[in-house]
Amino acid sequence: MADLPVTGPERARRPGPGWLTRIAMSPRFHTIAERIPGLRLKSRAEGRALFDVVQGFVQSQALLALVELQVLHRLAEGPLGTAALAHGAEVPTDRMAILLQAGAAMRLLRHARGLWHLTPRGGAFLTVPGLEAMVRHHDVLYRDLSDPVAFFRGQTQPQLAGFWPYVFGAGGAADPALAARYSRLMADSQALVAADTLRLVSLSGTNHLMDVGGGTGAFLRSVAAEYPGLRLTLFDLPAVVAGAAPLPNLTVQAGSFRDDPLPQGADMISLIRVLYDHTDATVAALLGAAFRALPPGGRLLISEPMSGGARPDPATDVYFAVYTLAMQTGRTRSADEISALLAASGFATIRPQAGARPFVTSVITAQKPAG
Repeated sequence: MADLPVTGPERARRPGPGWLTRIAMSPRFHTIAERIPGLRLKSRAEGRALFDVVQGFVQSQALLALVELQVLHRLAEGPLGTAALAHGAEVPTDRMAILLQAGAAMRLLRHARGLWHLTPRGGAFLTVPGLEAMVRHHDVLYRDLSDPVAFFRGQTQPQLAGFWPYVFGAGGAADPALAARYSRLMADSQALVAADTLRLVSLSGTNHLMDVGGGTGAFLRSVAAEYPGLRLTLFDLPAVVAGAAPLPNLTVQAGSFRDDPLPQGADMISLIRVLYDHTDATVAALLGAAFRALPPGGRLLISEPMSGGARPDPATDVYFAVYTLAMQTGRTRSADEISALLAASGFATIRPQAGARPFVTSVITAQKPAG
């Protein structure tokens, strides 16, 4: 429902912007700031930051073009000239020159002695698990955002909602090829998630870990490498766990946490990048199921990108929040919101831990009361 115009007494009671914002809204202040060295530097830095916000969509599209045209991959084999890159990509030379210059502005490439070279940032882009796969399927998200006003009004049917249909429940995983595509993307990005998670949380003292919604077992592979004696259980949809590789001490159990009770016997349950794919109702039911499956004193581990809440985060409150909105199955929650859901399910000793890289993951642990 649209807000009604604010008039009369209501307008008089409505607080205005803060004083710093009022200053920033003054053209006269910006004129004065340009004459004062300290203020000039600050004003120009803010101007660049503001323009970065404005140009973000074009930058992401240029990145997609560099990926799809295999420019970064070709430069990973050695430097090339503009004409050679243009010929290999079947792009006119003058247009390729503009794309390469954009790549250099993003510090993915550099130009020296007539040749284009891959920079350390460009090499990291090709190496960091999951980044390239994420960019490659962003064309679907971009189409969903082609009319952002209609998107946020809920007047469109996002295509991304059909890109990963099996997150709607067990019935959506009937296509093994689709489940494999999703599992590959999750597995590619899970190495970083697992590394950051295991830096934040010790599993010492745990006897049996069950990873719920764990895909093909990417997180459990990292756990097994660091805690070789730990008993492990992987629980996910049948079409997903079919792709799981064997591990020592690993039991694979097929099922849907939306439709089936969770297996019992583990003294720790992990939910790695699971909650933000689902609605509040599904999350509340899953946390309740985890509480029932754990023994007294058992622990729950949640790891995923989380909203900054009262301090919005550029990665989680823009990228992940919009992505989950387009998927139409869940949303990005803050640590406070997840903690409240955990408390409502009966958990205690709830401990949020912000990750060093929030765009990768943050962590919350909780415990089922011993008594």
